[in-house]
Amino acid sequence: MRNIDIIDACTDLGVLVDGAALGPEILTRDLVNKNVNNIYMIYADENGKEREKENKRKNLKKINEFNIELYNRVIKSIDEKKFPFTIGGDHSLVIASALASIKRNKNLGIIWIDAHGDYNTFKTTITGNIHGLPLAVIDGYEKMCLADFHNGNFYNPKNTVIVGGRDIDPLEKENLKDAGVTVFTTEEIHKVGMNTVMENAMKIACDGTDGVHISYDLDVIDPIICPGVSVPAKDGINLDEAYEAVDQIIRYKDKLKSLDLVEYNPLRDVENKTKNIARTILESLINNI
Repeated sequence: MRNIDIIDACTDLGVLVDGAALGPEILTRDLVNKNVNNIYMIYADENGKEREKENKRKNLKKINEFNIELYNRVIKSIDEKKFPFTIGGDHSLVIASALASIKRNKNLGIIWIDAHGDYNTFKTTITGNIHGLPLAVIDGYEKMCLADFHNGNFYNPKNTVIVGGRDIDPLEKENLKDAGVTVFTTEEIHKVGMNTVMENAMKIACDGTDGVHISYDLDVIDPIICPGVSVPAKDGINLDEAYEAVDQIIRYKDKLKSLDLVEYNPLRDVENKTKNIARTILESLINNI
């Protein structure tokens, strides 16, 4: 068992929809577990949140300020021999958590469990919502403006795997193909099973690396089952598949260096469906990694 630092990354600056900033505190409220060392809270400055559709760099300055604080907190946890488990918040925060992990661990692969590719650049983004860019940033495919605070390695696209992708912009697909990222779609998961997909994802992410960072976005789950997310994408994975992904993360825990669980939006939830799923995932991981 690991000595875990929970880091609540309370932000929704990366997405036009409000609410994900409230998610971490709700998920970790009253969380008592012998494996948890500390719960740290980091809050974004949500005052004056930019929402203009024509602005392709919405909230850039504040996102960077928030991510610098989160980056330093994750690095400090690793330096103190703790396992960093970041709870979001929108997916733009993973620029900080994932880059902090590779800063200290030097050579990592990454598994991105998500309905979206998050591989846009400032040139290809349609919305200007920065939570659609983080994986491209983490891979060094879009370094401009969003990772200036990081002076370490970036992730290799050849060791980057998206699991559950199904809502990916046309130009984003071109970026993923150009970079050489592996994408396992929701359809493939239904066809061959989540266990097989995750086993293959781990092989790719761990090939020639020293371990893996995993980022689990709740919107990978079908919104009928899991409605409390900011950008739902229909025809998602089912609950058995969602929990099978967790089981596989636990199975490969020796390779796991850092972890995120993101995009719970309580303002979009229905009868606490998403909260209950997220808490089940959170507690299962805490108890078993």
